[in-house]
Amino acid sequence: MSLSPSPGFSQRLHDVWRLSWPIIISNASVPLLGLVDTAVIGHLPHARYLAAVTLGSTLFSFLFWGFGFLRMGTTGLTSQAVGRGEDQVVRNLLGQSLLIAVVIGVALIALSAPLIDLGLWLLQPDSDATAQLSADYAHVRILSAPAVLMNYAIIGWFLGRQNARVTLLLMLITNSVNIVLDIVLVVGFDMNVKGVATASLIGDYTALVFGLWLVRRALKTLGGQFDATPLKRLKAYGELFRVNRHLFVRTLCLLFAMAFFTSQGAQLGDQTLAANAILMQLVMMISYGLDGFANAAEALTGKAAGKGNWYEFGRAVRACAVFSLLTAALAALAFALSGPWLVARLTDIEPIRQLAGEYLPWLVIMPVMAVWSYLLDGVFIGTTDTRAMRDTIIVALLIYLPVWWLTQPLGNHGLWLSFTTFTLVRSLGLGMVYLSRRKGQWAAQDRFNE
Repeated sequence: MSLSPSPGFSQRLHDVWRLSWPIIISNASVPLLGLVDTAVIGHLPHARYLAAVTLGSTLFSFLFWGFGFLRMGTTGLTSQAVGRGEDQVVRNLLGQSLLIAVVIGVALIALSAPLIDLGLWLLQPDSDATAQLSADYAHVRILSAPAVLMNYAIIGWFLGRQNARVTLLLMLITNSVNIVLDIVLVVGFDMNVKGVATASLIGDYTALVFGLWLVRRALKTLGGQFDATPLKRLKAYGELFRVNRHLFVRTLCLLFAMAFFTSQGAQLGDQTLAANAILMQLVMMISYGLDGFANAAEALTGKAAGKGNWYEFGRAVRACAVFSLLTAALAALAFALSGPWLVARLTDIEPIRQLAGEYLPWLVIMPVMAVWSYLLDGVFIGTTDTRAMRDTIIVALLIYLPVWWLTQPLGNHGLWLSFTTFTLVRSLGLGMVYLSRRKGQWAAQDRFNE
């Protein structure tokens, strides 16, 4: 008996890799921009400039990704419409998602003053000078809100149509413009933190212009025509609102879990905070790969679900699982064998190296615990079963907090145990729902059973 995969499954593996690698590369380019920002602003005469940019960047990472449903929801619904062959619906979804992005973006600008004040109050800058510089950064950066959110919608739409290279192109454009303007505005024009924010602003709008040009080209290949009616009737947004409201709650819960971990680490001292930050950077490195395969799962399972072909759906899940599990296993092995070496690449401070080494075992098990939550998030986005994502993360959060409370005597080990438990509960919860759907609801809907 041959051990080689079937031709159909081999093709599905190829499809997963085709969709994943541009996303993985685009994700991996994000730290490069952070390094350039740090290098440019870090050469200014006072540390408060770097602190201000760090705080401002953190604020907008949370604020903008809170509306990440514009990417995820658009991908799931678009991929299903592609599977059904409904080109007009694919067109309508793009227009609706872009319009929602514009409305939210403009609202964020209109509410910028109280939002920035609240954000900086929560982040607690260590001095009035740093707070003022952070505010200067934020009042410029908030102007990019419509562009950032519209780019989310564009990327989600193209990914739903199984074109992941747009993600890479837009990220490369954003980062390239940003890096060049960082140097020009900060070094050349001495604009300090406002220069960094302006570089990001121009980079986001440059990517938007290019993205809209790509959209215009793509629409020429689709059937149907422009129809403003679905854009004007609130009822026409029903499915998009249903999917996105669950994703919004899910994303807020995830952001809260991450912020809680960081804040509790800070309570344990600066060295513990720094050690946790380094270990989380390593976790984020692995997430770049797992996110890529999860995004592939969104597009492939969504298309299969749109067709009602749950056999093809299962093959897509298995193919994505192969890459995801391999990535998680390699990450766990790398952390187990080379963890101290990796930590040493990120810091020269010996006490922090030693402290991070003490908590490295949590990093070894983290990829194995987290892999299913990444993969199944992609599957449930593809099927637009976002209620399951919301419900499972709420359950995980309700377990995470009591575990942290009970394990406080363990110090930072207790914090890592509680966060690992949160990750494990998410994976188990999504896995249980997935198996239930496969045996029940989805099997009953299969129009391709023979």
